[in-house]
Amino acid sequence: MRPTSGTPQASPAAEDMALLLLSGGTTGLPKLIPRSHADYLYNGRAAGEVCGHSSDTVYLATLPVAFNYTMNCPGVLGTLAVGGKVVLAANPDPSYCFELIERERVTITAINPQLAPVWLAERGGTRADLSSLRVLQVGSARLADDVARQIITEFTGTVLQQVFGMAEGLLCLTRLDDSPEIIATTQGRPISPADDVRVTDDEDRDVSDGEVGELLARGPYTLRGYYRAPEHNAKTFTDDGYYRTGDRVRRLPSGHLIVAGRSKDQINRGGEKIPATEVENHLQAHPAIQSIALLPTPDPDLGERSVAFIVPTGASTPTRRELAAFLTERGVAAYKVPDEVRTVETMPLTPVGKMDKKALAVLLDKGTSA
Repeated sequence: MRPTSGTPQASPAAEDMALLLLSGGTTGLPKLIPRSHADYLYNGRAAGEVCGHSSDTVYLATLPVAFNYTMNCPGVLGTLAVGGKVVLAANPDPSYCFELIERERVTITAINPQLAPVWLAERGGTRADLSSLRVLQVGSARLADDVARQIITEFTGTVLQQVFGMAEGLLCLTRLDDSPEIIATTQGRPISPADDVRVTDDEDRDVSDGEVGELLARGPYTLRGYYRAPEHNAKTFTDDGYYRTGDRVRRLPSGHLIVAGRSKDQINRGGEKIPATEVENHLQAHPAIQSIALLPTPDPDLGERSVAFIVPTGASTPTRRELAAFLTERGVAAYKVPDEVRTVETMPLTPVGKMDKKALAVLLDKGTSA
């Protein structure tokens, strides 16, 4: 119903809810994340400052715009906030995107780790002029160190920027002037000086730099509670307001974070805890593997055993024995070698573009591959 003439209109306040984002939901049920006008605007602007955004910035949105990563890290909104230009790609195919980069003189774009191998393969043979591309962001999931080093080597004249963040708020970026080693091996540091992060053990005690612990965060653009989820909020926030991210990280003295995996994404194999992300990062460097996901499945003797779902780069998938030899060469303990290998044509993704381990778990239950 339209207001009658002369009825005063209430203006939205900066702290009012601007939108509801959907949590990643890679292993659990997605939840609604309320973001205010003020915190969401600050999120994009602060990220844009780290990226050196200006009115000359041309951002290519390769991933769906509805993703928080594409929308505001700094993405579409962070670019428009400084008067830059946004180019929308119809799909993330590298040959098509490289044409757009050349034609529109794109200065920054963002992809996820699943796209990194195909972009690298296209980079080796393209004739497209990519000289305008100043920054290539990779985020939404952990980028394997070896793949990061390949990007640094192959995309000459372009700075790789690792992105680690969450729709719930906290956003970490590597800096454009970080050393190649820091860029290749870390997932950045918080974008705001007001970000307050802790790395803690199971008793919420701070651990020393270099030790793995759970990442806790609070700050000017991090949520204070999920939408209409009081029971979940009681478990997800500390009494003093820190958000329990569920991410396990190591923090360097410089403040850079190295993602070790999710607290729930571990496999208990005969009492030995296997961090799935660690093994996935090693196997992603295998030349015959385009994409890899490690999942647990029940075992009557071990409790759980590990199953590797692999999208191969060619016609054949590496065998378990080949994976064992590869991991041994990289110094990985024998108990972390996958117990079983399955081939999938494509890696299922969640609605926000992350690897969908729930969908793979369904395949495990059915005893099938895709």
